[in-house]
Amino acid sequence: MGSFTVVIPARLASTRLERKALADLGGKPMVVRVAERAAQSTATRIIVATDSSEIESVCKASKLEVMMTRADHPSGTDRLAEVAEQLDLHDEAIIVNVQGDEPLIPIELINQVAMTLESKPHCAIATAAVAIEDQQEITNPNAVKVVLNKNNDALYFSRSAIPFDRNQSAPTYYRHLGIYAYRARFLHAFSKLTISPLEQAESLEQLRALWHGYSIAVYITPESPPPGVDTQTDLDRVRQFF
Repeated sequence: MGSFTVVIPARLASTRLERKALADLGGKPMVVRVAERAAQSTATRIIVATDSSEIESVCKASKLEVMMTRADHPSGTDRLAEVAEQLDLHDEAIIVNVQGDEPLIPIELINQVAMTLESKPHCAIATAAVAIEDQQEITNPNAVKVVLNKNNDALYFSRSAIPFDRNQSAPTYYRHLGIYAYRARFLHAFSKLTISPLEQAESLEQLRALWHGYSIAVYITPESPPPGVDTQTDLDRVRQFF
């Protein structure tokens, strides 16, 4: 497997859980726990990307590589694009975006998403999905579904139940997981892509890439990873682990 870089976007501003990037998990801030987790993958470089001098100080104190980025980025992908620009990465370089609120992310999931993108040169992005076992998730708009072609490339992402089971054929439904690997050439182009009407309708950023003709490879993981930290209840659960 070739080399890849993990970038962890981390901000202090969080609507549901204040300052969660620095929330204590067994004596270490969450962003440090996430970086230490990512360091167990086969990534050759781990970078925390932030707009907070406080997060920067915490990372430096923990001997983590950290990069200051602009505060006005509308999305984590835009923050990654700035990192790719600052690092002057070549077009085929692979960057895996690990969310800063997933301290229990499976190490193998990081590796597999990077490997999936590496194995598909026609794709600009790779992500992951898992077969849905809880039938209530199929109609839950917070559980994003993805439909695939025969090569496991994404055809569409939606908050609706797709495919619609008109003939009661019991298709397999897949829930999208929010981990991405990008080729640097896509990140270099991303900021110039116009927002698509599909993205606006579904509020799903990955639809911008599909709208503009980019291919997204999907790795099907055999089991659902632990959820990230969005609420105080999530934080309490993860604290028990640490």
